[in-house]
Amino acid sequence: MKRLFHNNQTGIIENVRQVPSPNFDQRPENTHVDLLVVHAISLPPRSYGGSFIEDFFSNCLDCDAHPYFKEIADLQVSSHFLIDRAGRITQFVPTHSRAWHAGASIFNGVESVNDFGIGIELEGCDEDRFEFRQYDALVNLTRCLQEAYPEICGDRIVGHSDISPGRKTDPGPGFEWATYRAMLEQKRAAEK
Repeated sequence: MKRLFHNNQTGIIENVRQVPSPNFDQRPENTHVDLLVVHAISLPPRSYGGSFIEDFFSNCLDCDAHPYFKEIADLQVSSHFLIDRAGRITQFVPTHSRAWHAGASIFNGVESVNDFGIGIELEGCDEDRFEFRQYDALVNLTRCLQEAYPEICGDRIVGHSDISPGRKTDPGPGFEWATYRAMLEQKRAAEK
């Protein structure tokens, strides 16, 4: 995968696909972005491919395309990034803006994780394994974000389940944290 570049002025990763979402707002003044949240999403549940996730984050989801979509028709959500099963990265919200990905959440006693977190959705679900290409893209994206936001490291990379316990379970047991962290460490060492 080619090296990713974060534009600190715009909050955009310049060489990934951009699909602007209307579902964002500004972070509170003097907020430090210092947390990365890994999520999993599939629409409809346990189905992969197509544009349903992109449509959902863009408020363009055809609610007649699947019965499940009627349950989420009124939701307005987004994430900063989506990594599909092929490892392609799409950005929906600039990193300096607040995407609506975490919902009711808390980290280290601080509520409203959307205020200071960056959300990355992986196309998948709790029960299924994720693709190697997704780990590779996630590692590259993480390293790019760590260069822009150096406080995102170690225990400041979490799953949705970590910040919304009892409410959310993603990315679930299908996500191999040890593999991701080992690949991230290898990439960091290779960059030195």
